[in-house]
Amino acid sequence: MKSLVLFLATLAASPVAAQDLDKVSFGTNWFAQGGHGGWYQAVADGTFEKYGIELEIRSGGPQVNNRPMLPAGQLDFLMAGNLLLSFDNVRNDIPTIVVAAFFQKDPQILMAHKGAYEDFADLVNAPKVLVSRDGQISYWQWLVKEHGFKEEQVRPYSYNLAEFLTDQTIVQQGYGTSEPLYAAKEGADPESYLLADYGWNTYSTTVEARTEMVAENPDLVQRFVDASIIGWYNYLYGDATLGNEAIIAANPEYTIDLLNEEIEAMKVLGIVDAGYSLEKGIGAIDPAQVAAFYDLAVNAGILEAGSVDPSLVATDQFVNKGVGLDLRKTLTGE
Repeated sequence: MKSLVLFLATLAASPVAAQDLDKVSFGTNWFAQGGHGGWYQAVADGTFEKYGIELEIRSGGPQVNNRPMLPAGQLDFLMAGNLLLSFDNVRNDIPTIVVAAFFQKDPQILMAHKGAYEDFADLVNAPKVLVSRDGQISYWQWLVKEHGFKEEQVRPYSYNLAEFLTDQTIVQQGYGTSEPLYAAKEGADPESYLLADYGWNTYSTTVEARTEMVAENPDLVQRFVDASIIGWYNYLYGDATLGNEAIIAANPEYTIDLLNEEIEAMKVLGIVDAGYSLEKGIGAIDPAQVAAFYDLAVNAGILEAGSVDPSLVATDQFVNKGVGLDLRKTLTGE
């Protein structure tokens, strides 16, 4: 398993002695990237150390499934995607819970060539929409139910841009912070439609912990969440150099320029810091939004009615405290 232990050995910057640091493991959902930037930043600039944590970041990827490692006790925290898998955990009595939501919007998009379609509603006329298997059993069902897309449009998505680049009529899935950037570098002129802007109201890039840890060691959970929040403010609004260098060390396919473009995309799209987080701080959770997304999933046929108690999916115990809001003001001058 690809693993990167990012730890600053210089203790002068921290009031916590090395022997007092809690060793904590955090599994991500993919290779290191800009969407993981807050955590790499917080390790590289010493924030986690200041909160008494020595953090090991274990990257995910196509050959790595970090998800079962959390309930098995082989990870302390897990980066999840949207809330559907967390619903599934509750439905299957897996003892985990969401403790923070670092993306206030899911970055999931549909991407078309500019000018090929008039607007989002016109995408129902696309002859082909490339969607992964996971997408077909989640947001695609909602697109069919709520927006009139048709099953015959679906084609499998192979996680590369080849088909999109050679066919002006194709629409494909993607992340607003990645695929449009890659397509533009290949000479395309992409237009993105963020599903969150059309009603797909899930949180994303959540952090899950075992319910046992939440009950027995809430101080550690709080310190991990707080350090993560500070890391994200510094990564988005401060000098992201250390975080970017750490990401590239873990994933050499990236460049500083591309990472800076991802940061700008996250700001423009309001992925990390928007809505509820502007008042409550990055990582914020509104239980009403969790319940609303559950209702959406039921109405779209993704989940069965009564299969999940949304109140068991996430807790706002460790967020919504305004952590980092003063730092944001300092960094942005707003």
